[in-house]
Amino acid sequence: MISYQIVEHGRPLQKVLAETPKPQGSEVLMRVTRAGVCHSDLHIWEGYFDLGGGKRFYVKERGCIPPFTLGHEPFGMVEALGPRARGVKVGDKRLVYPWIGCGKCAVCKSGQDNYCVSGTRFLGVNRPGAYATHVLVPDPKYLIDTRGIDDAFAATLACSALTAYSAAAKLPELGAKDQVAVLGCGGLGLIGISILREQGAKNIVACDIDDAKLSAAAKLGAKRTVNTRAPEAVEQLRGIAGALDFVGSPATAALGIGALRKGGRYIICGLYGGELVHALPPIAQRAVGIIGSYVGSLPELKKVVALAKKSTLKPLPVTTRPGHEANTALEDLKAGRVVGRVVLDFEAVQ
Repeated sequence: MISYQIVEHGRPLQKVLAETPKPQGSEVLMRVTRAGVCHSDLHIWEGYFDLGGGKRFYVKERGCIPPFTLGHEPFGMVEALGPRARGVKVGDKRLVYPWIGCGKCAVCKSGQDNYCVSGTRFLGVNRPGAYATHVLVPDPKYLIDTRGIDDAFAATLACSALTAYSAAAKLPELGAKDQVAVLGCGGLGLIGISILREQGAKNIVACDIDDAKLSAAAKLGAKRTVNTRAPEAVEQLRGIAGALDFVGSPATAALGIGALRKGGRYIICGLYGGELVHALPPIAQRAVGIIGSYVGSLPELKKVVALAKKSTLKPLPVTTRPGHEANTALEDLKAGRVVGRVVLDFEAVQ
């Protein structure tokens, strides 16, 4: 198999040729054909998450120790099965759910692998991921049939769409005139707008510092757009019922929380970095909610796939690049040159 690995954090990924793994037990060997490139990959590539105040969380503490293969948006074809694998056959195309927990704790047994305390089997986070020709999946239950959905778009569903869907589910019940702000119109924000529209939200306000991304947001159904570099941005948003923060920076947090109406909710799932400093009394006085949301569960992904199969859900812009351009894709994402999602094509990699 061929993989593109972190050999040193912050340095270019290296092409590595290794023996293709053989599935054991209930494992499934997937031949990767598409792999989405997520902003979280940048943090893992660089080796840390910024906690603010000069503090960092190093990914080696989560088990991501080079050499390591990134990629938590795998899509591909079943190539081989372990002796106890059931429910799929060789040649089946499947989307892979990557947020795989221990499978034994109460959280995992409730269907929320993504909240597993150990979280030691997340593909592309602390287990080898999809920037490769092959990836091992522990069990067929983590494979989802996406027939009818374009392969490249399907690859984005298990992270960007799932994260947006799960975050949107935490919003308060919206009235006909209630406004929801989407902070950050990258891959998550754009598909988030599409999902909100599909679920009936009428007044979506797209917020970003990039006018090209705001233009894409308008095409996907945002009723209005706000360039958050503008000094009057808070006033343009004041009174919103909810804010979905797909950036997760001190600036977007201050904007989202500050613009909420009484009883509104600010939901953060972006991992840009920093720390939150906020006066405590107004949180109670305004009865606002500050909620964290991390990716989503396997049952939620099945709902996302069902939603994506409906022709009324508009896909976000997807650019497909050859697998060997993984480094360029990461650099472009870091520089803010990507509108939508980049998906790596490993189908021709030999």
